[in-house]
Amino acid sequence: MGEALQWLLNDAPWGVTFVFFFCGAMIRANTTYWIGRGVAKGVEHTRFQRHLEGPVYQRAQRFIVRWGVLAVPLSFLTVGVQSAVNASAGISRMPLRRYLPAVVVGCLLWALVYTTVGMAVVYAWLALEWQWLALGAVVIAITVFVILRGRRRRAGVPE
Repeated sequence: MGEALQWLLNDAPWGVTFVFFFCGAMIRANTTYWIGRGVAKGVEHTRFQRHLEGPVYQRAQRFIVRWGVLAVPLSFLTVGVQSAVNASAGISRMPLRRYLPAVVVGCLLWALVYTTVGMAVVYAWLALEWQWLALGAVVIAITVFVILRGRRRRAGVPE
């Protein structure tokens, strides 16, 4: 795996890198969508079903069926909401005839951004050899988090 990643970072043609990012985004987005569909199906015939049949949810479902298709590709240009939008599309049962074209456009946008700007940031990071500094910062942050959480638990402070 290390050699494949090294090849992707250093020697892969632009098109190969683009296809790699596109396929990764498609897999992640569609998996999230189908998890959302599974959640919606899983709550059928339970006490939570009334939430899926209520007027607010029905109005939200009609909205996402009609306008939500624009939210899917635009979410790929943001940080942190892609999964929420794709899961919401699944939970609201956005029809595949609308979801698939929207997610393809979104994944194309995402792949373009990460193949260009994203890879430039990776190359700069590798050239500066800051990865050890970044790794150290992450280890320190995790350690501080674990220590503070342990202190809260021992003190009986709710989380």
